[in-house]
Amino acid sequence: MKHIFIFLYQIFIWLPLFLLATVVTALVVTIGCFLGNERFFSYYPGMWWSRIVCIITGCPVKVTGRENLDRKQSYIFVPNHQSAYDIFLIYGYLGFPIKWMMKQSLRKIPIVGKACEMAGFIFVNKSSPQTAARAVLEAEQKLKNGASVVIFPEGSRTRTGELGKFKKGAFQMALNLQLPIVPVTINGSYAVMPRGTYLIHPHKMELIIHPAIPTEGLYTANLREAACRIRTLSEESLAKITSALKPVRSEQSGQC
Repeated sequence: MKHIFIFLYQIFIWLPLFLLATVVTALVVTIGCFLGNERFFSYYPGMWWSRIVCIITGCPVKVTGRENLDRKQSYIFVPNHQSAYDIFLIYGYLGFPIKWMMKQSLRKIPIVGKACEMAGFIFVNKSSPQTAARAVLEAEQKLKNGASVVIFPEGSRTRTGELGKFKKGAFQMALNLQLPIVPVTINGSYAVMPRGTYLIHPHKMELIIHPAIPTEGLYTANLREAACRIRTLSEESLAKITSALKPVRSEQSGQC
């Protein structure tokens, strides 16, 4: 009975509200950025949209560690990736203006794709090394101009709820620009919407923002070591989260 109620709520209440909020937010972002205030409109409308989505889904959010961020500093944020709801969790509750690196295919979504383009988000086309390299250069240019970027080092959402291997791309970018890396631990979003499912299950979520890790003294030769260090930090954080949140195991515990 509970699952039927949740299904009906999502079809007849959540989905219409979500679509309405998405369209309105996309239009506000597009118009606001077109009028010349990209810094404000590329972030704050999306932040409130994300919070609204979490609220109407019935997913309370706990955030710790915002005091670790300096508003005058650019960062590369590297969260683990549990589900599609990570987007709402980070965009809504990180409390820091960011740019996203996103799949090129998302640019084709009506209204939303244009809003993301106007907001200065970076579209990644992995069809060839050349197009992927151009996306990295674009991201680096935005970082030089004072923006911060979110990159999921696992590359894609976990299929099992387990922590995956961290790739080196985000760390190489941080090294190239000598920008601090901020590890971010996400938990609970996998329970809300596992990969391959569309039914949303209300559940508590938590966002932990760790102290920034400077890149001074970091070299290409030890990028794997840096990725391993941050992955271990996420693994340990997940293990310490209260029993009120569903813990997530690591599929490669102790490895990178």
